[in-house]
Amino acid sequence: MEEPLTYEDTGVSIDKAKRWVEEVIKPLAKTTHRSEVKSGIGGFGGMFGLRADKYQNPVLVATTDGVGTKLKVAFMVGKHDTVGIDLVAMCVNDLVVQGAEPLFFLDYFALGELEGEIAVSIMQGIVAGCKEAGCSLIGGETAQMPSFYAAGEYDLAGFAVGIVENDKIIDGSGIKVGNRVIGIASSGLHSNGYSLARKVLFDKLGLKVDQVMPELGCTLGEELLKPTKIYVRTALNLVRDCEITGVAHITGGGIVENLDRILPKGCKAAIIKDSWEIPPIFKIIQDGGNLPPEEMWRTFNNGIGMAVVCPQSQVEDIISRLTGLGEKGFLIGRISRRQKGDGKVEIT
Repeated sequence: MEEPLTYEDTGVSIDKAKRWVEEVIKPLAKTTHRSEVKSGIGGFGGMFGLRADKYQNPVLVATTDGVGTKLKVAFMVGKHDTVGIDLVAMCVNDLVVQGAEPLFFLDYFALGELEGEIAVSIMQGIVAGCKEAGCSLIGGETAQMPSFYAAGEYDLAGFAVGIVENDKIIDGSGIKVGNRVIGIASSGLHSNGYSLARKVLFDKLGLKVDQVMPELGCTLGEELLKPTKIYVRTALNLVRDCEITGVAHITGGGIVENLDRILPKGCKAAIIKDSWEIPPIFKIIQDGGNLPPEEMWRTFNNGIGMAVVCPQSQVEDIISRLTGLGEKGFLIGRISRRQKGDGKVEIT
């Protein structure tokens, strides 16, 4: 008689997944919990209490994102402890540009087989990102899907919720002609443009991830896996104490597309391209792929991870404050009146 088939035979281990939750996820997640968390990992849904006495007219803000093909570099290098930080960063940075404080985070981790060492590294990165952002990891999903992913490969998605007082929302509507644009330095490519970067660096130039690049001061793999900077504490500090009229997270689409998203009708941003030093990785990609400047500006952050719009009177204080917070800030442009036929963001 033929042996009965089990779920385990297909490559999905319920017992392994249960141990994974109990022995890894629960202890790690608990280290991120704020006092508002009302449930532990393992329930059908995470619960987070809102303190009514703390807010007058609160608005919840929700975001979702992934790490994209940067994961391919992690697979190549065999290093998985930073992509979880990227995952959190891509979500919480989108919250904070609207003035919202991140409250909690959930992850979706899909893979072919639950491999302990790799999975633990990924979760440790997610937890590190949540701690840096000041939010709680209250739930998620680990999906085992044999034959769907190649051996050793996986995908990540994240979901974050934050809160902001209704009268403190930053949506760009306060931006005025004469405002200035301050750029906050990125830590590298962050988590955007990797499909093009990989095409140029690995396919066209034939570089290797373990190749030491003197102009970078590290191997190519180390440069490409630098985690996306989490700007939460910095941005919340600025919006609390300074007059900020708009903030843009410079992600896919670069400065051109992301500043465009917050500019009100009748305004345009003139960005001065030589007002900050563009990190060498971007020049390597541009020269190696013979990429036109327009392609670089619309694909990569080019060294600016966040853009802050403010009145001219606030510029000196904000840049000084950024230095005190351990960030590099640059005056990179100004807001002017948009004439018929003008682009909303111009690089000059």
